[in-house]
Amino acid sequence: MIKKQILWEISKKEVPYPQALTHMEHLVHEIHAQQTPERVWLLEHPPLYTAGTSAQQEDLFNPAGYPTYLAGRGGQWTYHGPGQRIAYVMLDLSHSHGIVPPKDVRAYVHALEQWIIKTLAVFDIHGEIRDGRVGVWVVDPHTGREEKIAAIGVRVSRWVSWHGVAINVHPRLSDFEGIVPCGLREYGVTSLHKLGLSLNMAELDKALMAVWSTIFGSTPHLCDFHLPSS
Repeated sequence: MIKKQILWEISKKEVPYPQALTHMEHLVHEIHAQQTPERVWLLEHPPLYTAGTSAQQEDLFNPAGYPTYLAGRGGQWTYHGPGQRIAYVMLDLSHSHGIVPPKDVRAYVHALEQWIIKTLAVFDIHGEIRDGRVGVWVVDPHTGREEKIAAIGVRVSRWVSWHGVAINVHPRLSDFEGIVPCGLREYGVTSLHKLGLSLNMAELDKALMAVWSTIFGSTPHLCDFHLPSS
């Protein structure tokens, strides 16, 4: 059986958050109208905080004065910044995608979790999920403390997904102290670098692409990306 191709685009420069939202919204409209292919967009943002639909104002401290944005996705406060790989996933969920049956948002979120977990396993990092806690977690080998290594926040518009996942490669972890990440005060945040893994974005991207088809049943097709001028 021939696997469907999904476009993969990688931004080489940091993308301002408002531009990313505008571009995603445009793509979601076109995917719904079947005017452009489904895709995964890999990028980094400059330092900023985003508020999901459940975010509480008292969970924002922001001593550095970073920009804050309403994201429109599910979840609470999230930090984005350099050294964090963002993967915005735009799929038409009215159709099946590998292990994800049509119109099943819960199965889609589970698939995103498994995608991250299997990608981490490529680098011998054991990622886990926890009931009541969105995202992917690891146990710090030195302290035994559970810490989040990847965040997940999705939005679905007319059955087309947008937003996606954020994997901490080597961000400045102190920036997470400007919020209560995802509303969870008792857990920390970690990164691949903190876990002792020297990894660049290209290596992570290669693993994400390799694992993708085992979860979503489609073949990544990498193409050049240029953000439209505003």
